[in-house]
Amino acid sequence: MTALGPVADDWKPVVDGFLAGAVGQKLQALLVARHAAGATIYPPEPLRALRLTPLHAVRAVILGQDPYHGTGQAEGLAFSVAPGVRPPPSLRNIFKELQRDLGQPLPASGSLLPWAERGVLLLNTSLTVEEGRPASHAKQGWESLTDALIAHVAAHASPCAYLLWGAHAQAKAPLIARTAQDQGRQALVLQANHPSPLAALRPPVPFIGCGHFGQAQRWLAGQGQDLDWRLPAAI
Repeated sequence: MTALGPVADDWKPVVDGFLAGAVGQKLQALLVARHAAGATIYPPEPLRALRLTPLHAVRAVILGQDPYHGTGQAEGLAFSVAPGVRPPPSLRNIFKELQRDLGQPLPASGSLLPWAERGVLLLNTSLTVEEGRPASHAKQGWESLTDALIAHVAAHASPCAYLLWGAHAQAKAPLIARTAQDQGRQALVLQANHPSPLAALRPPVPFIGCGHFGQAQRWLAGQGQDLDWRLPAAI
């Protein structure tokens, strides 16, 4: 158990080290102060991805930027929303590409929980946000933790596919490639535009049509690992 909720045992050294350091202490003080000032902070469990997807189970990583800032949307997994919550535009485009790439039916809900439980680490680079204020907790310290987590994955998870959508996620590609190479790990790094409607169909690498789901699945199969992208279908 950390101060921000439980995480799987193999994440604890990274998380506990961060929370005990100066940057982690400053971030925790900010969260306490903003709560005291009446701010509504999402998601309720910022480290949920680290509880649901242990390091030893990670086979793929999808990086988001920061949590959804609308009421009831963010649930601690990048791009995912709870059942019953209307999928935001970026998530709808993810489902469109999943359908185009693998022929899967549209899911019954916007929950990506099944992916998290199968080894897909759904990690935002900033793990909290205030209601109605996108990126309000960006550059407040979370990035130090999430960079350390990404490096930890690259150093230990092998084979692992990294799906980097948009410039913010793609900025982590050198960290991943360098760490994986240094540690002799197998890594597939895939890059495309963000699934946001503002970028999904634009060059240089449109998200719609990128084929990342199938590429990651086939590459991992070649390494002897299964990755199941299926989600419960709408009736």
